[in-house]
Amino acid sequence: MKKRLFITFEGLEGCGKTTQAKMLFDFLIKKRIPSIYTKEPGGTKIGDKIRKILLDQKNDGMDYKTEMLLFLASRAENVRLIILPALEEGKVVISDRFYDSTTAYQGYGRGIDLKIIKHLNNLVVGKAIPDLTFILDIDPYEGLKRSASFGNSHEMRFEEEFINKKIIGGKLFLERVRHGYYQLSHEEEGRIKIIDANRNKEDIFEEIVKIVKRKISE
Repeated sequence: MKKRLFITFEGLEGCGKTTQAKMLFDFLIKKRIPSIYTKEPGGTKIGDKIRKILLDQKNDGMDYKTEMLLFLASRAENVRLIILPALEEGKVVISDRFYDSTTAYQGYGRGIDLKIIKHLNNLVVGKAIPDLTFILDIDPYEGLKRSASFGNSHEMRFEEEFINKKIIGGKLFLERVRHGYYQLSHEEEGRIKIIDANRNKEDIFEEIVKIVKRKISE
C-alpha cells in the first residue's frame, strides 16, 4: 500500500462529490486500508465555525477577498490538525474539497488574481499536495436541483448567487466555476480526473474505484 495517498473530490453544488467521497472512505475501511475522511470548509473545531459563516445565506454580499481568506483559514487548520498527521502515519486521506475549489470558485468564479490564489494556497498547504483529484462534472442547473432537494437549506449561499442570476464578467457565477475546473483538468491531467456525474451513483463509484486501484498499484 502506497503511503501518503491524498485523494480529493471537487465539483459544483449537487454534483454528488460528498456521497462519492464517503463511499470511497467506507470502501477503503472495509478493505482494511487505514483512511480518514475530512471536508472543506470545516473538518476542525475552528473550521466548522468558519463553515457556518461562509455558507450561511444571511452573509450574502461578503467581500470576495474575505470569503477567500476564510476558506484558506479553514484549510490551514485542516492541513495542520488532520491531513498532514494522517499522511505522516501512512493513511489514505479523502477530502471533500481542497485547494482546487479556491482556484475554481474564488479565482475563475470571482475573478481574483490566480497568481495570488496559487501563492496563498501553497503557503497554506505546504507538503499536503493531492495525489489524485476527482472533479464530478454536472450542469449547474441540474446540480442546483439536486442541491435544493437534498442539501442543508442554511448552506446555499453559492447556489443562491446562481439562482438570482448573479453575473460576473458576463457569465453566471457557477458557469465560470465549471469552466475553471475544466481549465485545471487540462493543466494537470495526471492528477485531475473529470468524472461524468450525470449517472447513478453506483456507476460513478465503479469508475472512481478503478482509478483509485490503479493509483494504489503504482
